[in-house]
Amino acid sequence: MTVISTVLILLVALEFLFILYLETFATTSERTQRVFHLTKEELQRPSVNTLFKNQGIYNGLIGIGLLYSVLFASAPVELSRLLLIYIILVALYGSITSDKKIIFTQGGLAILALITTFFL
Repeated sequence: MTVISTVLILLVALEFLFILYLETFATTSERTQRVFHLTKEELQRPSVNTLFKNQGIYNGLIGIGLLYSVLFASAPVELSRLLLIYIILVALYGSITSDKKIIFTQGGLAILALITTFFL
């Protein structure tokens, strides 16, 4: 795997760990409100709060998976590609069902990282 691929994959991992932080630990913060275009009242609703925390765990595990793929996996390119494709598909679904920009905001860096993995 090239240095550029590794750096981009690590940036995607950091992005997903940041999403973990927003959704799980800073659920009602001003930054979370801005990022997800929700009011503090909405984020404080028990059902929304629980859903955010659960979703944050998923995003955090994706970030950890990407870190593992780069730092410890015996087949780093294959595992990285699998996780990046998953991220892109979820971002595509989000852009269809929620906000068109998600394909760029959540999937953009993953798309670039995936492309670079084909240039070994």
